Parts: sequence; structure tokens; C-alpha cells
Amino acid sequence: MAYLFCAPCGNALFPFVLVFLFLISTPSMVAIAGNLYQDVDVTWGDGRGKILSNGQLLTLSLDSASGSGFQSKNQYLYGKIDMQIKLVPGNSAGTVTAYYLRSEGSSWDEIDFEFLGNLSGDPYIVHTNVYTQGKGDREQQFYLWFDPTAHFHTYSFLWNPAHVVFYVDGRPIREYRNLESFGIPYPKNQPMRLYSSLWNADDWATRGGAVKTDWSQAPFTASFQNFRANGCVWSNGVSSCKSNSTSHNAWLSQQLDSHNQKRLKWVQMNYMIYNYCTDVKRFPQGFPMECTVRTKS
Repeated sequence: MAYLFCAPCGNALFPFVLVFLFLISTPSMVAIAGNLYQDVDVTWGDGRGKILSNGQLLTLSLDSASGSGFQSKNQYLYGKIDMQIKLVPGNSAGTVTAYYLRSEGSSWDEIDFEFLGNLSGDPYIVHTNVYTQGKGDREQQFYLWFDPTAHFHTYSFLWNPAHVVFYVDGRPIREYRNLESFGIPYPKNQPMRLYSSLWNADDWATRGGAVKTDWSQAPFTASFQNFRANGCVWSNGVSSCKSNSTSHNAWLSQQLDSHNQKRLKWVQMNYMIYNYCTDVKRFPQGFPMECTVRTKS
């Protein structure tokens, strides 16, 4: 480590030197963003989706004529995907900002974050779902413990052979485990692409469709930055992760340790507002098998 001296300054410069040296000697503390021009394509919206700031920022907009969306250039078969999102501010009732992984075909796999808009002052609802072979209906919903419209926050998927984990700012909020040994399908064979869209869903999004989109507030805009994908890129039927090697891909075998299990339970105890595994009215004849296995395990 280098040392800097300033005799006339006495000790006044010393704290600043320490901070400077700490920053330049710990690159892991510095967020290095990719270039969105290289990572994603804006796929629809007739100009309502825009990549700005030399590829460091992407915005999606929605008005009464259309929403907009983008998708990742790569497909992945397992991955750790992160993106920072700032949601639509103010009265966003009726709008949905979707951020999800999805495969192609009629029997698709899918892992969803959907952010349901709200009346100004009400909390956003984070709607999550997992599809396997075209079947979903595995919804869990949460409030957030911060205002997701004021600043960027990081929303992440961990998808590996053991489980799918949803994260908010590095805190797990939901885990969907691989329970194939019990005959429960798990998304493992179909490569998925990352998608995001901003669209109108006022028939169901806010209070079950009771609150409609106020188009006088349009255009509605959500912002995205710092896309990161540590994933097994799928190309021409071949994965970039040879034999699921974990030597350079620690996320492939990453589990939730006891600390993160506690953090997960904290979110679910304090901020979960809907869990399909406890919806007796919806499943009067018994809960789906993965709910029962989870309870016993």
C-alpha cells in the first residue's frame, strides 16, 4: 500500500488519505455497471423504451396508447440476475412493472417479479410467481419496507439446481426449492431470457381492478440500471457452464445459510400479504404438494 505525506497539513489530510486508499484498494466495493446497449434489446413500445446515458440507464414508459418492454440478449440455464429498478412514482394505480425470467414455447418456465401500482401514498405490492411447464398459480405477495419510487433498489433472482430465491437489496424474500424427488416439477431444462415491461393492467392490478389507471398522470415511467448476469449462457444448445462446474460459479451451489433463513422469515412474517400455500378458500381440498412438503421439511 502506498503512503501519502503532507507535512504542512499536519494530520488534517490523514482521514481523507485513508478513505482514498481504502477505495482504491477495495475494488469490490465499487459498482461497475455493464453497458445496456450490449446487454439488452428494447423490443416493443414504439420509442417508449429508451437506453440513455451512454448505455447506463434504461427507461420504460406507458401511456394510453401503449406500454414498452425490453429483453436480455442472452438466454440462461441457471443464473444470478441483478438489476436496479426505480418504480413509477405518484399515482401508479393500474400499472404493472414486470421483471421476470421466461423460456419459450407453450410449456414454458417462468420466474416473476411484478410490481403492482398504487394510489399515491399507498404501498406497492410485489407479486411473485413461479411457473413450471406452463403451470403457475404459485403466487406470493409482499409489501416493501421502503419507498421503491424514491431511489433505485436491487431486485435479484438466484436460480440454480437446488432452488429459486427472490431477493430485494440482497435480502431473500421468497424461496422455491427443487422438490423433484417428491414428483414436483422444477424449472431446470429450459433456458430463460430476462424480460421487463411496463403495461396497463387496471382490470386486476390495483385492489383487484377496483382502481383504474388515471391517464391524466401519463406518461408513467420506470427506470432501470446496473444489469448484472452471472449465468450459464445458453447458445446453440450448449451451456457456458461446463458440467455445472462451481469452480468459477459459486452461485450454482449457493444455499441460504442460517443468517439468510432468518432474514427470509423476517420478511415473510412482517411483509407477506398473500401466500397461496395458506389460501384455504382457493384450495379447499388441500394445498398443492410443494406446500405440504415445505411444511414437513
